[in-house]
Amino acid sequence: MTNFYQQLQTPAVPDLPNPQERYDRLTVAQTNGALRTFFLKLTNALQSIASPRGGRFLNMPYGAFQDTSSQTIATINTATALKFNQTDYSNGVVVNSTTKLQVTHAGIYNLQFSVQVENTDNAMHDMNIWLRKGNDSGASSDIAGSAGVIGLASRKSATEFYHNIVGWNYFVEMAVDDYIQIYWSADSTLVSIPAYSAGTSPTRPSTASSVATMTFVSNLSA
Repeated sequence: MTNFYQQLQTPAVPDLPNPQERYDRLTVAQTNGALRTFFLKLTNALQSIASPRGGRFLNMPYGAFQDTSSQTIATINTATALKFNQTDYSNGVVVNSTTKLQVTHAGIYNLQFSVQVENTDNAMHDMNIWLRKGNDSGASSDIAGSAGVIGLASRKSATEFYHNIVGWNYFVEMAVDDYIQIYWSADSTLVSIPAYSAGTSPTRPSTASSVATMTFVSNLSA
């Protein structure tokens, strides 16, 4: 059976014999043997990483999160942070205070997210979504150019609402302990980001109101 959690063995530092005051062939042979074994293990490890599927040995920061509750606004045109109440995967990326996607390692990250949107009104409405970056010092600011405008059509009938799923991705530069929040607003309280229960005809799983992933792409350039 394939071990999907296989990791490369880190070569141990060789235990070299103490040098002799005079040339000793056995000591030199032992030193060469220890170094040869060390470099052979190191070479094998590097060759495994450089192989066509060597990326499976790399441990990169990542996180995947979702929210299983419906999200609404009490006031129109008010900035509201998107929530995440469930962590699916986390390795160096966590969700803090329900809304903050925070990293423990500096770098360039790929942030991808999607939201389930719904309009229960007879009229069309607009929704805005954008990114805000902050850190533990308390400072935060909107990321320029990150806003998107979504037009939501009117409902089909009193029992059939307009619904859609929207999302996109960004590369974001993050320092240690920086976090990203995804904000949204709408021009009507009849616009929401709902979660749906599992369905029938056909049988299908539940729908999260929001989903987000953050994956490490690269170290910061010098």
